Amino acid sequence: MDHDEPASPNAAIQRLAARIDRPIVLVGMMGVGKTTVGRRLAAMLNVPFCDADEEIERAAQMSIPEIFAQFGEPYFRSGERRVIARLVGEDGAHERRVLATGGGAFVDPETRALILSRAIAVWLDSDVDTLVARVGRKGNRPMLRNGNPREILTRLKAERGPAYAEAPIHVKSGNQPHQATAMTILKAIDAWL
Repeated sequence: MDHDEPASPNAAIQRLAARIDRPIVLVGMMGVGKTTVGRRLAAMLNVPFCDADEEIERAAQMSIPEIFAQFGEPYFRSGERRVIARLVGEDGAHERRVLATGGGAFVDPETRALILSRAIAVWLDSDVDTLVARVGRKGNRPMLRNGNPREILTRLKAERGPAYAEAPIHVKSGNQPHQATAMTILKAIDAWL
């Protein structure tokens, strides 16, 4: 008697990967895990991973805190928009990749419109307690330098929520392993496609 073997998770992921025809862009608050989960997601899909903040620093030959300090947030957002436009294929070449964006990128209307038109936007979301625990590990967050991180994160989450909500896919990221969050994203993309 022959038994059909259930499809392996890897085979299912590869079938999904073949259906994805544009970049996957992770948006959400700082500390939500976009870079870590994004790396895991890219590896699972066997596509390149890119971190917009790293690309901005490379292009500017400065750190993000240095850009904020020297030129201010509007200048940073303009450069961020140009880098993201390049990474999501402003020339019409929609390279398959996973892109992690900075927390404020999707809030900018022009950047948001660009991502929504050229990529699959996934809002990675966490509660404020998780965000505070995660961002406390790094000292490179310019938006948190002048005040209580919990109060700033609470305010930013409320202000940015309506913009993030425009992403067609919304996934919660909590204390589960990054692999589990990446799998949840894959299931959500599969259902959305």
